[in-house]
Amino acid sequence: MTIYDDTHELFRQSFRAFVDDDMVTRNDEWERDGIIDRQVYQAAGAHGFVGFNAPESHGGGGSSDFRFNAIISEELAHAGIGGAGLGITLHNDITIPYFVEYCTEEQKDRWMTGVASGELITAIAMTEPGTGSDLQSIATTAVRDGDEYIVNGSKTFITNGINSDLVIVVARTKPEGGRNGMSLLVLERGMAGFERGRNLDKVGQHSADTAELFFSDVRVPATNLLGEEGRAFEYLTFNLAQERLSIGVYGLAVAEAAIAWTIDYVKDRTAFGSPIASFQNTKFELADVATEVAVTRPFIEQCITELNNGTLSAAKAAQAKLWGTGLQGRVTDRCLQLFGGYGYTTEYPISRAWVDSRVTRIYGGTSEIMKTIIAKDVLA
Repeated sequence: MTIYDDTHELFRQSFRAFVDDDMVTRNDEWERDGIIDRQVYQAAGAHGFVGFNAPESHGGGGSSDFRFNAIISEELAHAGIGGAGLGITLHNDITIPYFVEYCTEEQKDRWMTGVASGELITAIAMTEPGTGSDLQSIATTAVRDGDEYIVNGSKTFITNGINSDLVIVVARTKPEGGRNGMSLLVLERGMAGFERGRNLDKVGQHSADTAELFFSDVRVPATNLLGEEGRAFEYLTFNLAQERLSIGVYGLAVAEAAIAWTIDYVKDRTAFGSPIASFQNTKFELADVATEVAVTRPFIEQCITELNNGTLSAAKAAQAKLWGTGLQGRVTDRCLQLFGGYGYTTEYPISRAWVDSRVTRIYGGTSEIMKTIIAKDVLA
């Protein structure tokens, strides 16, 4: 049984070829540089690999079928593309839905064609240095001044923070409004007072540009308000299920890739005169992780189907992220062990997959927050 049909598999073949030709050969370079070449977004756009969920009237594919998104995550993982793929999946899975759902026609005319083609790279700026996952404590302000908002504050851990041309910023437009006092504003590259800080030096996912953003009296046209004022908290929750499922999908795909790399390695590598694959410990370790992956895929695919049908609950999406990222961490760790010392070198993709996996239990909502959401549903 599979949730993918022939159209999806043709898309998979095309995207796999793109990854092999345009990304794999440059991945080490991007890892060293700490950022992916922004031209990759345009190349992906030219082949229909970004913006396929944007309207056809503005150059997109007009498809809301999340199976295409899942295929991109799976193929990036299987190719050993970590941080360099994160920005692309964020652009497709997380930020474009906000533009599709909440842009006015005038805003779509200004931005959507560039977003769909990969010419305009997007980001979303929620997290602040002092707030972490607590969105209700956001301190960045946007004060209305005639036909403009004056934005002051800072954000951190922003994926695509350096490359982005359009940044959806969560800002407080009503000081005493609590969760009803926040709005979404789109800040554009080159706006006076909008500064990018350092590209953060991370433990893993080096090729994902993750930056600090600073806003000092940035004058943003009121026409850059996304949706209605005061409804940011509501808007942010609308796409959380897809965002968290996206992370879970990638976690499963990395686990599958890790097992495939490990099988190849243990069949070729010998110790004490025999292939490592012949040792009972190797067999038992691979049996364990293969079973975990096998029982996870039907659940993840069920979640994808429910997302497409509009029935995926917040709790089930949280389960997908909690389990998918936990699986990713467990499997990469156990597989790396079977590589021995070579697993700790960059000669093999397992090392990068292992170190890149740690953060997935943090971003998009920590595992602890996922458990809180799940428990609330269980105890309801």
